[in-house]
Amino acid sequence: MATPKLSPVSPVRQDGNDKPCAPSSPSSSPSTVLSAQDAYEQHLRLPELSSLWTAGCFPEWAGEGLVKPALQALEVTFRLASLALSDPRGHAGRRELARRLESLAAREVELVSALCEGDGRGAPLAELSASGGVLPRERSASEVVVWQLPGSAAAVVCRASEASLLPRLAAWEKSEALAARITYAVEGQMQGCAFTLGLGEPNLAGKPVLEYDRVVRPHELHALKPDPAPEPMSGYRNRELETLFTMYQILESWLRVASQLLTRLDERIEDKCWEAAAGDCWILERVWKLLADVEDLHLLMDPDEFLRLKSQLAVRAAPGSESASFCFRSTALLHVASATRDLKKRVPWVLGVEADPSGGPRVQEAAMKLYHSRRRGEGEEAGKVDLLQAFQAVEVAVRAFFFGYRQLVAAVMGTAEASGNRALFVPAEEMDPLAQMFLEPPYYPSLDAAKTFLADYWVQLQQMAEASAPSRQS
Repeated sequence: MATPKLSPVSPVRQDGNDKPCAPSSPSSSPSTVLSAQDAYEQHLRLPELSSLWTAGCFPEWAGEGLVKPALQALEVTFRLASLALSDPRGHAGRRELARRLESLAAREVELVSALCEGDGRGAPLAELSASGGVLPRERSASEVVVWQLPGSAAAVVCRASEASLLPRLAAWEKSEALAARITYAVEGQMQGCAFTLGLGEPNLAGKPVLEYDRVVRPHELHALKPDPAPEPMSGYRNRELETLFTMYQILESWLRVASQLLTRLDERIEDKCWEAAAGDCWILERVWKLLADVEDLHLLMDPDEFLRLKSQLAVRAAPGSESASFCFRSTALLHVASATRDLKKRVPWVLGVEADPSGGPRVQEAAMKLYHSRRRGEGEEAGKVDLLQAFQAVEVAVRAFFFGYRQLVAAVMGTAEASGNRALFVPAEEMDPLAQMFLEPPYYPSLDAAKTFLADYWVQLQQMAEASAPSRQS
């Protein structure tokens, strides 16, 4: 079987040299020819965006590296909603795009709440319930809402972000309903967290509010927009440039979340915190599904303007590698895909056995024993089955993402661009990485075999029971 060539890519940016709260400027060294990955990163201003992800402004907050890029992706989604609803083109599918973005924002809020659940110690919070309904001097009445709880003399103060686009969307007639639904989604999803986000949600529970503007830094984030300059020859301004640019900033921000999540997942597996690791793995599965939702927004772009933009941005592999798909220009996507696939190496550790170097069924037998054990959810075994199930769920989500991407390329750019369709007619080593992914064997063959034999065991047991029934009656 062919294996996707995901490893020979430029290395992932390291965070070891990042200075806290000091955004680094993109490299200005002259270069005559940029690689496809470098051109992709410079076009999306990823070095500057990365500096916002990695600036460690709150050293006591363990979840900063996970929550911050997730909230920044949510904030960029608000910008995309603003772009969609302000689009003056009569042929633009604004209504459907607004629905998709509302659904996307709701799913992002759901993931943010999952990342914030548990220990919120060290997060920069504003304790508003202690104010007794008195407006802080440094905030205006338009930025602070006082709620009178029914049947109680207590007042709850809810503070909205000054710099976020969501309160502005709520004040705009075109986006008022969309913003209100997102705000109530924040209120509902953050119920299980120690704090709320401070985006204008009611905060009827009177919980502490995250210092959203300090964490997300919306002014700096929204400064990383594309240059809307018209084309030099025709003077034409392609509105899909901003849409495409913003979509991929959302995608890259969630890839950053996935990378950080994989790091924490590996640490929890090493520490044998099976239940916590399973929770991270299920979140990772939802991140992969969210990435597919972001990619699907391509379907709502104007075909003529998108294909015109595609020709200008050279959304095709460089000469000599014309079969490589555009998604593989993202170094972060390659890194996260490879790291996700490498989770299969952790299965023997979870099962408490060593892999047989001769290829014996040692791991498979351990998996069957765990699946069939009457005490599989107790003691040291607690959480193991859930973790193994989550491993395979993530594999399904990864394969669905890349399969969906190939179908998306055919729908948006035409079947000629879906080079994976040539997989049946070329040798495996000459296929592009996207096509090779569909010829790759299962990530977890031992778990797959264990379930196959366990299913066969129950079938045979049922057949034996049915065969013995007539003899008993006689």
